[in-house]
Amino acid sequence: MEIKLLIIPGLGDSGEDHWQSYWLKKYKNATKVIQDNWDEPIREQWLERLNEAMQKLDSPTILVAHSLAVSLVMHWASANSNPNVIGALLVAPADVDSPEHTPEKIWNFSPMPLSKLHFPSIVVTSENDPYISSKRAEYFAKMWGSDFINIGQKGHINSESNLEFWEEGQMLLQQLIDKINN
Repeated sequence: MEIKLLIIPGLGDSGEDHWQSYWLKKYKNATKVIQDNWDEPIREQWLERLNEAMQKLDSPTILVAHSLAVSLVMHWASANSNPNVIGALLVAPADVDSPEHTPEKIWNFSPMPLSKLHFPSIVVTSENDPYISSKRAEYFAKMWGSDFINIGQKGHINSESNLEFWEEGQMLLQQLIDKINN
């Protein structure tokens, strides 16, 4: 069974040096959700774009979300389902409920949904992510029924982290695929 990847970037999109952009080049089975406005996100508009992408899914798909897109996925999953969504890799969730961790322009994604996901998932965080504490990310993972992985000192796990193809992330993706297949 070929599994597709739906890459879902967060605030500001994933630039050319972001691991999500590298994955789009590496994985021929990957597509990306495109937002109308990457810099002034409005939850309802972003959900509309995600819903459009979800409606086009025609085979088993893993959601690969970064930062604000993790909240987006959780808002989508709390109100929708799609039998083709078989898992999610939720990387560096932004704590949209915490004014000390996130900019005001993303507060419209609050509150963070805490319902359990209906598919296997992994939450990946870093000890020094400026947008969430490790403890809070672990709490989210527990509430969502996700496996939790702390990868150490990698910042926001973004372009500034200089991860390129992010081999460790690819191993986590494979771990998720193995869990789905068992």
